[in-house]
This record gives sequence, C-alpha cells and structure tokens, in this order.
Amino acid sequence: MSTPSDIAKKYNPYRLPDNVKPVHYDLTIKTDLENLTFDGVATIDLKVAKDTTEIVFNAGEELALHDVTVRSTALKTEQVQSAKIVDKSNERAIVELSNALPAESSAQLKVSFTSKLTGSMLGYYYSTYKSEGKEIPYALTQFEPTFARRAFPCWDEPAIKATFDVTLLSRSNTVNLSNMPAISETPYTHKPNTATGGVVDTLSSLFHNLKVEVGLKTENVVHNNVEGEWKVTKFDTTPIMSTYLVAFANGPFEHIESSYTSPLSGKVRPLRVYATPDIIHQTQWGLDVKARVLPEYEKVFNIEFPLPKLDTLVAHDFDAGAMENWGLITGRTSAYLLDPKNADIRAKKRIASVQTHEVAHQWFGNIVTMAWWDNLWLNEGFATLMGEMIILNKLVLIQPDWNLYPEFGIEHLADALSLDSRRTSHPIEVPIEDANLINQIFDSLSYSKAGSVLRMLSAYAGEEAFLKGVSIYLKKHLYGNSVTTDLWDGIAEATGLDIRSLMNNWILKIGYPVLTVTETPEGITVRQDRFLSDGSPTLEENATIWQVPLAVLSADASGKASLNRTALLTERETSMKLDTSKPFKLNGGNVGVYRVLYSSERVDKIAQEAGKESSIFSLDDRMGLLSDGLALAQASLAKTSALLTVVDRLRNEKEQLVWKAVIDALGEVNSLFWLEGTIKENLRELRRSLFAPLVPTVGFTYPSDESVDAAELRTLVITQAALTGDPNVIKELQGRFETYMTSGSLADIPPDLIRITFRTAVKHGGRREWEKMKSIYLDPPTPTLQLAAIAAMCHTQDAKLIEETLKFTESVRTQDVVYFWSALRMNHGARSELAEYTMSNWDGIYKRFEKGFSQLSRIVAFAFDKLSASGDADKIEAFFKGKDTSAFSMSLAQTLELIKVNAKWRTNSLEDVEQWLVQWKKGSKL
Repeated sequence: MSTPSDIAKKYNPYRLPDNVKPVHYDLTIKTDLENLTFDGVATIDLKVAKDTTEIVFNAGEELALHDVTVRSTALKTEQVQSAKIVDKSNERAIVELSNALPAESSAQLKVSFTSKLTGSMLGYYYSTYKSEGKEIPYALTQFEPTFARRAFPCWDEPAIKATFDVTLLSRSNTVNLSNMPAISETPYTHKPNTATGGVVDTLSSLFHNLKVEVGLKTENVVHNNVEGEWKVTKFDTTPIMSTYLVAFANGPFEHIESSYTSPLSGKVRPLRVYATPDIIHQTQWGLDVKARVLPEYEKVFNIEFPLPKLDTLVAHDFDAGAMENWGLITGRTSAYLLDPKNADIRAKKRIASVQTHEVAHQWFGNIVTMAWWDNLWLNEGFATLMGEMIILNKLVLIQPDWNLYPEFGIEHLADALSLDSRRTSHPIEVPIEDANLINQIFDSLSYSKAGSVLRMLSAYAGEEAFLKGVSIYLKKHLYGNSVTTDLWDGIAEATGLDIRSLMNNWILKIGYPVLTVTETPEGITVRQDRFLSDGSPTLEENATIWQVPLAVLSADASGKASLNRTALLTERETSMKLDTSKPFKLNGGNVGVYRVLYSSERVDKIAQEAGKESSIFSLDDRMGLLSDGLALAQASLAKTSALLTVVDRLRNEKEQLVWKAVIDALGEVNSLFWLEGTIKENLRELRRSLFAPLVPTVGFTYPSDESVDAAELRTLVITQAALTGDPNVIKELQGRFETYMTSGSLADIPPDLIRITFRTAVKHGGRREWEKMKSIYLDPPTPTLQLAAIAAMCHTQDAKLIEETLKFTESVRTQDVVYFWSALRMNHGARSELAEYTMSNWDGIYKRFEKGFSQLSRIVAFAFDKLSASGDADKIEAFFKGKDTSAFSMSLAQTLELIKVNAKWRTNSLEDVEQWLVQWKKGSKL
C-alpha cells in the first residue's frame, strides 16, 4: 500500500496525476436530517490516458470510503478493491489495482461512502432555522474552492470537468434541489434491518435497489406530494462542469417563482428562490433582480443561459456571502433577504449587487472556467465589474439614480489600492498550489483590484469594444477552461490593441504605480514608481514599468472640461505639453489603478477648483483627490495636514459620494489617533463642524419621491452628526428609540436610520438598550435589523458590556463572529479588549474556525488591523510565533505590515496634524 511519502515522491504534491480522467459522475446521496448523516455512492466513468495500476482522487478525511469496485471494458473484469485516504493534508485517496488498466481504454470506479453532516459551512453541511422554539435542520453544499471532496470522492480541480447525474434520497416531507431540474420524484419503500436497527438493510443493498428503481430516466414530470417515509429525487444530467460548481440541498424549503424570456431564443425559463418558511416572504426583491439581469447578460454576451432553470437557495449559515453554483445559487440571509416594510437603501444595493454578481458567474466561471486557481480573478474580477457596475447600471428601471460607476470607485478601487500598497500583497494572478493558499486569495485583489483593472481597460478601450471582446473570449472557450491570455486575445480582436503588452504587468506583477507630476514651463513631467504604503520601495521592488492610461483632464480655451483618454505612459518618465495655468488633473474620472502625487501648491489649486459650483472636476475626481490624499499621507509622501485642508475646502460639497470619501479619509485619520485624547477630540470637532450644520437642511423625513442620492446624503449626515456627538441629533434619535421600546413599532424610525438609532441608543445608554439589541440578534425579524443590532451591541462604552459582548460571541452563529469583530474594532473603547481577548482565547477560536474557508483570515485581520501604537506589531508577531498560521498566513502578514505602517504614519504626522487643528480652531486661513 502506498504511503503519503510514496505519493509525494511519485506525483505533484498538490495536483492529481493525469493517468485517468473522469468524464461522468453518477452520484446518489442519502440525507438523514434526523441523525445528521449522509451516505452515498459515486459511480465515475473514467478515460484511461496511460497504463496504470493506481487511481488517485480527492476525498476529504471526513468521508469513510467503502465497497470499491473498478470495472474495465478493455479487461472485461471487475476488481473489488479498497480505497484509503493516504494523504490527509492534501485530501487524496488511492485505489491500487492488481491488474493494470490499459491506456486509451474506459473504466468505471464505484465507491460508497458515509459521513456526518456538520455545521462547518463547507462540503455538505447542515444549517438550522427556528420553528415554534425548535431548531430545524436542513442541508446544503459549499464546494468552492476545494470542498467537493468532503461530500463525495472526485477529481476536485477546476480543469477536470465532467457531466453529473445526481440522485437524492431523503425523507418525504423535505425538498431536494440540485443544479438541474428534477426529472422524477418517487417514493422509496423499504424494510428496516431489525438486526442492526438501521434504516436500510445495508448501504450497498439500498443503493442497488435504488438504481434498479430509478436508474432509467422517466418523462420530464416531477411527482409532488410523495407519500411514505422516504423518497427519491432524480435530476437531469448537467452540462460538462467543474466539481466546485456541483450543488445539492435537502430540507423543508418553500419557494417563490418567476421567469424570464430569453431575448436570443424566446425560451421561457423558470426562476425560483428557495428558503425556509420563516424567511421566504423576504425573497421577492432578489428574485425580481435575477429576472431582470438574466436577459441583459444574454444580450451583452450574445450567449444564451444554457440551463433550463436558475434557482437560488437562501441559507441561515453560510461561510461566504454567496456562491454561483450552476443552476442553484446559494447565499446567506443578509445577501438575499429584504423586508419590503423596513428596506433601507444599503440593503437594497447589497442584494441587487450580490444577485447580479452571482448571475454573472453563470458565464464567467461556469460556462468558461479558469484552468487553475491562479486565474481565479477571471471569475471574480469580471463578476465584480459586470455584476456590480455595468449590468446593474443598465437596469435603470430597478433604480435610475444609484450612481454605480462612481460608487464602484469608492467601494472597490479604494479597497484594492489599500491592500495592494503593502509588500505583503500578491499579484492578481498569483502562482498557487497549496489549498491553504487557494482559500486565502479570495480577497480584494482577486475581486476588487481585478475588477478595477478591467474597468480601467474598459475605459481606455471603450466599453462597447471591451464587451465585444469579452463575448469573443467566451464564445471561443464555451464549456472549457481558460487562462489570462485567452481573455486578452479576445479583447485584442475586438479593439485592435495590443492588450497583452498593455495589461500583463497589471495582472502578473504585485502592486501599482504612483505618478509624480512635476510642472515645467512647457507642461508637466510624469514619473512612475511603485507605490508602497511605507513610501520607500527598494530598487528591486521598483523594477516594474506599467503601461499607464493617463486620462488627462484639463480645461480647454473656453473653460470646459476636456478628457484625453489616449495618452499612455509606457516608460519610467515622460514629458507632456500642457497649459498649467488652467486647471488640470491626471486620472480623470478616477478609473486608473494608481495614485497621483502633485506639489502641495497644485493640490491646493485642484482642491479650490473642486470646491467650486461649476468645477471641471467630476464627483469621481473629487473622490479620487481625497483617496489619493489619504494614501499619500499614510506613506509620508504628502502631509496629513494637506488632506485635512482638502477636506475643509470641500465643506460646501453637495454629492453624498464625495461626502462618503470625506468620511472615509477623516475616519482613517481619527482612527490613527485613537489613543491621543486631545487630537481625537479636535478631529471629532472638525467632523462635527462639517455635518451638524447640514442636519436642519436634510431633516429626518424620507419623502417617497426623493432621489436615492438625497436619501443617502440624509442618512450619512445624521449618522456622522450622531457619531461626532451633536447633542440635538443624539436627543432626537434617543427619543425615537424610546418610542420603539415602548410601542414595539419601528414606525417612528426610518429604515435608513435604524442602524444609527440603535447604535446611538446603546452608546449613550446602558444595559437596558444593550439587552434589547441582544434580543433582536437572537430572534431577528430581518437580517437588516440583526446586523444593526450587532453593530449597536459592539459600540457600548461600558467596559462590563464590552466584556459580555466578547463572551457572547462564543455562542453566536459561527458565520456572524466576523460581524462582531468588524464592529468591535471600530469602537475605540473596545479595540484593545478585542485584541487581548483574541490572544487570550486563541486556542478556542482556532479550533472553532480551523476547518473553515475564510473566517480565520478575517478574524485575525479584524482583531488587530486598527492597532497603531509602537510595539503592537512586535507583540502580535511574538504571540503567533510557533503557532500554525498556514490557514491565514497572508492575512497575518498583511495585518502586521499595516500596523507597522500606521505606527510610522502616526509618529510622522502627530505634530503636523496637531498644529493644523490648532490653526483650524483659531479660524486661521488654511
């Protein structure tokens, strides 16, 4: 029998050998929700590429493998073997054969298996919901990236595609779901084995009988209301697909239904959303969005959605936000549920973008799949760009004034630039093999930076030509796998541009540039260097030369804005003719993935122009000016006081997205000095001076006919006024909360003010208010209220209640812990306690999350990334020394670097910020 070392020597330690390849899986899964177990049989048709006496495949250590047989058509034999999981770290099993399978032949591997349903939120797992005080379980799958192997034996790599027949055996009072429509549903009648007390005679005999009964396809009719204890649901055969996209579920689900008509073929496809009975009434908004976006994707890509249906299943426990399983999208409640009576704009936007993002994957990832996880960005970058900007923007009837293009910049571009400014970042396309690292690249680089780089390319090449190139790419690789250069070739064909040369360094190299602008008598000189948050790249780190679309925005002779998108910086440095006596700015429209550094005099001129009513600088440009100012200050390439001056110049701003950028910038500066009492109070006063005067103008009423932008500005202004201590706003919100406490009705609190009202009540209240939030969390009417309650609980100023909040997280749903951590880190009074608690309770935290997907990485980041005192990083580094950090090594390294960067920034800017605030309070001209 082979040992792990034998396999390691013989094969790639992280990739399966290519001696055999699956072409079709016949999966039968029995789910027992009463005992929280599942059993199964996988019958896998194989093509044999090379003579072999070994079959190596993936199987999680949770699976107990039984009854292995291998049939060979060439040998006309059936070999009864055993399978052993011989490489636990890489989850691989081996079947050793006494008779070699000959090359170019066909074979069939049949393996039965048993396992427990756990609450891990990975593989095939169980979740629960409450009904009449009882916890009712149901089961569903989460296989991306490498967790299909925890549910059935398989070749769990994205390039190893096959077709799948799925048959589910379950109790008759439950609903079965999978990627494809059910083609039959029949009772399963059997006699229990009295000798063993089991449900079936034996696992093998059950599945033997089952294959006899439902082995042949029946007419395309689903028989509902099946009588009897158990039933069998058989689903249609899938297209060729990767294992990580296989999905199935079993539980007491209800559904709502709609449909859409394909603009390409005229076919009508059913669309459903499934959920448990307690939440099904909140699923209509997500279904409506899905019905609207599907025909838009078909028109844009000129490729019809290939499956006969598209379902969504909403789960109470879910590790990620959502998952794009082909034909059966899954996701957590906060990503899909919307109460029409208490729907705030924030929740509407989130659900619409998540739904549209996952639908984008039905093309990007499902029809065309990356060859390996180093090309994850081909899936996630495109779904981010298409789902959260381009396609949603086309759906003006959903909401005509969502400002999705500039909002993409403040949400995704800002996140991408922040993480990618660290040495511990990674390229968008990162060489990767180990599953521990695969899990960690589901980050803002694979999503937000990838989407932002594609947005920059779309702006440079023109969106219409860009999308045409995307369509060419998809059509050339339908049902296959692809790599980065395949995409570049499709866009090159559509645009006539050398896309490979233009884009390779943006994808293959770590980081991005800062462009230093020096003014000359004839115009400007522009130089590119790698931008690092500590401001000092080495020669080696500064070796990359990017091809940078400069997007030069300037005023023409008449004073109107002129944008040159053709200018491209391809060298270290270049000179350009430009009339610098008129306003100008690089990265016009703020779509470039880079920073721009001007002289302090030019920054002030741009800020003055930006503050004018008729400025040539759009809201995107004003947002970019603030974002760059913050990053350059952090890197000590510009003064933090210069950023504060820009903020002060923009105090007459009208656009809420620019105000959001102001809040983000001031929030980071304020967080930096969270231990400096005087500076912190003066910064609070500055922030209050910006927002409190606007409260009487915006008021507390949300008219039904007002624009989304006006509503969001009101929410933002009132929130900031409350957070900075405006007594009138605090009193108003406390009064509305008291009405809620007395009446139990939220009628007096507009949905968009629920979060800040709850938070204000707890922050300025005590145990009574905190206990109310706890009760909402434990029995939430909606996900929106639950998230608001979490944020409120975490912002108590009472040391005892902070301690109780941390203790309470030990009993909350595992998926919710990151919400608590994220909120606690933003409470200056709880920040140190959170870090200490994480270290003091690390063994329990690690055990709880060690087999999860991405939770540990976020737990570590949120516990420590807001620390900024000298010595904090050394203390944390010493704590983790000698511990197993393989599951979150990237996150830990990035967090330690950020703490060091912020400690340096704090030291360098302390006197500068202190002096600026003194002058500002005196009313001096800044």
